[in-house]
Amino acid sequence: MKKIILPIFLLFILCEVSYAQLAKDSWAVGFGFRYPKLVSVNIDPVNTNYGGFASIQRNFSEHSGLRFIGAYSHMEGEYVNAALTTVTSTTNAISGNLDLLFYLMPCEPVSPYVYGGIGAVYAMLDSYVTTTLDDNQFIPEVNFGVGAEWNFDGEWRLVTEFGYHITNNSDLDGAIGLGEVSGRDTYLGINIGLLYFFEKGEPSKYCQFYSGLSAMEKPEPVDYDRIEEMIKRHIPQEVVKEVVVEKPGGMMAASEKWVLVGVNFEFNSAKITPESYPILYDAAKTLLSFPDLKVEIQGYTDNIGSEQYNKTLAQKRADAVKLYLTSKGVSESRLKAVGYGESNPAADNKTADGRAMNRRIEFKVQ
Repeated sequence: MKKIILPIFLLFILCEVSYAQLAKDSWAVGFGFRYPKLVSVNIDPVNTNYGGFASIQRNFSEHSGLRFIGAYSHMEGEYVNAALTTVTSTTNAISGNLDLLFYLMPCEPVSPYVYGGIGAVYAMLDSYVTTTLDDNQFIPEVNFGVGAEWNFDGEWRLVTEFGYHITNNSDLDGAIGLGEVSGRDTYLGINIGLLYFFEKGEPSKYCQFYSGLSAMEKPEPVDYDRIEEMIKRHIPQEVVKEVVVEKPGGMMAASEKWVLVGVNFEFNSAKITPESYPILYDAAKTLLSFPDLKVEIQGYTDNIGSEQYNKTLAQKRADAVKLYLTSKGVSESRLKAVGYGESNPAADNKTADGRAMNRRIEFKVQ
């Protein structure tokens, strides 16, 4: 028993520690062993069955894929003939199926999935009951099942799967029951094998959970004076003071941007922090001084979390700034709030200061 438990334990550990980066899309080939068995048939199924399979699949996203799988199944059953002798009937089946796969938890090291599809079986019968049948049968079928991929290497996965196949007639076992009309033979297939990903698309951010999901976590301490200096150094064309500077004597340039350094939000939230209000107040004063000026309020984030999550969070933060400005008398028609997420980073996301600088609000004059 210990010899069996130890490899299983090691497999679980290996899956946990070596889970690889999920790709947005991919190509893979698979192969392995199959244990098939006749189920709902007119003879008595036996257990001396064996087979194998090979597959190629295309994963279109983290959750969905399309697979063609071919398999060989040797299945046996018994019946008693007219001479009261037990006879073993054999079906050698070559099948091909096109299946849709749906991964329930693609981010887990053991990733379960369900599938369903259509296909056909070429059945070669031997020592069968109904002698009026042809030795070789081409039979359509549908199938469905469940499985799991065990990720223990960046390119390789262990596959375990249970499938149930329903054929279009009662010929698979070579026995048509007395008075049987529109019968359907069925069989199961238990597969175990390997899946090799020979081509992967760009890395997915679907499984990169945003670090602010825990209410107990706190944002990293940030040196805002240093960030302001970095902005001045890297984006010299933009106004980077902590308060918006009024331009005397006329309208601002149509393509000008203001970076509102010091406008902060609560962690993983669109709620504006108290220290941000003086900066936003000065921004409102400037906008009220130029009543014909229209601006796009641009919200940006760092790259922690999924791309879609960051874009949504940036939009909420831009909307929060817009709401504050309108509360101070700026006409809503002059303001457009847009969340750009992690795009157009102002600094390197590899450092804490760089990520803090990328979590920003910009005004772009329209």
